[in-house]
Amino acid sequence: MFAGGAPIPAGAFDASLVPRAQVDCDAPDAVAKLRSMLGEERFSLLILFVSPEADFEKVVTDAAVHFAGVTVIGCTTGGELGNGGYDENSIIAVGLPSKHFAASSILIPHVGELDQQNLMSEGVTTRSKLTAAHPDWDSEFAFLLVDGMSRKEDTVVAACANALGPVPLFGGSAGDGDHFGDPLIAYDGRIYRRAAVLTYVRTCCPIKVFSFDHFEPSDRRMVVTSADPEKRIVHQINAEPSAREYARMLGKDPEGMDTYTFAARPVVVRFGGTHHVRSIQRVTETGDLLFFAAIEEGLVLTLADPTDMVKHLDSSLSDLGRSVKPAAIIACDCILRRMEAQEKQLSRAISEILEKHDVVGFSTYGEQIAGMHVNQTVTGVAIYPPGSDP
Repeated sequence: MFAGGAPIPAGAFDASLVPRAQVDCDAPDAVAKLRSMLGEERFSLLILFVSPEADFEKVVTDAAVHFAGVTVIGCTTGGELGNGGYDENSIIAVGLPSKHFAASSILIPHVGELDQQNLMSEGVTTRSKLTAAHPDWDSEFAFLLVDGMSRKEDTVVAACANALGPVPLFGGSAGDGDHFGDPLIAYDGRIYRRAAVLTYVRTCCPIKVFSFDHFEPSDRRMVVTSADPEKRIVHQINAEPSAREYARMLGKDPEGMDTYTFAARPVVVRFGGTHHVRSIQRVTETGDLLFFAAIEEGLVLTLADPTDMVKHLDSSLSDLGRSVKPAAIIACDCILRRMEAQEKQLSRAISEILEKHDVVGFSTYGEQIAGMHVNQTVTGVAIYPPGSDP
């Protein structure tokens, strides 16, 4: 039962539990409009997903004024997940009301200079304080926003997972549209580059942190025989030039490969009994493969086969609401999924499914789940009405 309200029936959607608002990125007084749309609710946390076409500095500055006293985090995107499913050129605000949520954020101002010991200390302290303040709230999760061009997401998410222990963690890498240029992170009224923000949330609402993709491993395997993990570059696969060997495995001309090729046919790696997608960004001028995640020498890569993207998404989201419909689904959806949908003319169908399930979030340059950085997945959290049993 909601504080001061009536019980929410199983299967009912209650937008007031996790209010959201959306405006065009060039709307006059955009943040003031978002504040008005969200009402006078007192928030513990406000999340902003901002198109790279927006004036990010103005958005962040205005948010500090209109949401004074609220922890505000946000980032630029590879596209937004909003009222129409796949959206662009918009600003989306998601609020976590303080009557149901408590949140505390940790800024990592320079991901290349990560102090893991300090992060561990801050993580333990943050969790302890919120647990002591809300001992009767037994649900918790962590949300990570990290610069998607930093090439440090693997290190950052592993350190964050260690810092928060058993807390379920998900996140997304900030983007810059399809330019792959300069993503921006916002925290506490300031803008950061090559940074990350880890937010710990405690709530009285049942939650499910999830991650899924629509690929299955094939029987075609290859071994990384030469790589630069720091730069995410693979020089050789099976002792052959990497781009040429990958093209051979696909049965394609190396010169004919593009972003859509890589989006449709990624590779997967096996960790802990589960396959995780490792996506290719592009072919370098020297014929190497540049990945969106770290790849080490000796790693076995398996070519992935796509399943029906539309059916898989609908089924996966439906599973989250099998017993009780979530009051909100906050999701990080890889930009390569959006590109694949565009290439296959599935954007409208995917958008309709996202809208049907009330998904809000952004398209990312990579996703995080538990202690891993992954690609071409949807990661997120489903939030359910207090007292429900999803």
